[in-house]
Amino acid sequence: MSIRHGLLALLEDGPRYGYQLRAEFESRTGGTWPLNVGQVYTTLARLERDELVQPAGADDEGHVFYALTAGGHTEVRTWFTTPVQRESRPRDELAIKLALAIATPGVDVRAVVQRQRTDTLRALRDYTRLKARADEPDLAWLLVLDSLIFQAEAEVRWLDHCEARLTRRTPAPSPSRARTGGARRTTEEASR
Repeated sequence: MSIRHGLLALLEDGPRYGYQLRAEFESRTGGTWPLNVGQVYTTLARLERDELVQPAGADDEGHVFYALTAGGHTEVRTWFTTPVQRESRPRDELAIKLALAIATPGVDVRAVVQRQRTDTLRALRDYTRLKARADEPDLAWLLVLDSLIFQAEAEVRWLDHCEARLTRRTPAPSPSRARTGGARRTTEEASR
């Protein structure tokens, strides 16, 4: 999800200024994606440039409120009705880390997998506790927690799969080594 679409979705509820948008974004996502206010105002400036938001007055303290334009409303509706696309090239840091670990001499890949599994199981436990304490009416937070739980469960399953592959992976001798090794033994045996 882009910050752009997140802010546009929040503005569907009515005009807000940057700090309000930041606080509401973090509240609705349970703080899983913290924003700094600079990101919010930079994004608002781009949205205004793209004619998706417009200034809608200011309060007594000088906070400029932003509201959606007709184009902004259309952009939000389009975003909500369009499926999220997966990256054509994965950028999963953990997958890349394991791929590099396999090819790096001296790295115990099984230990990397174990440490990650331990950390992911801890996170899963924490998410489950948060879900047990969450208020049922806070549906947005519950959906975020469910997503985090499902992602952690999937990561644990994937790590189990990686470990199984690592266990099954025994470097097979190359055909030339096998022949050379066999020929050497035969020569040694013949000289005895």
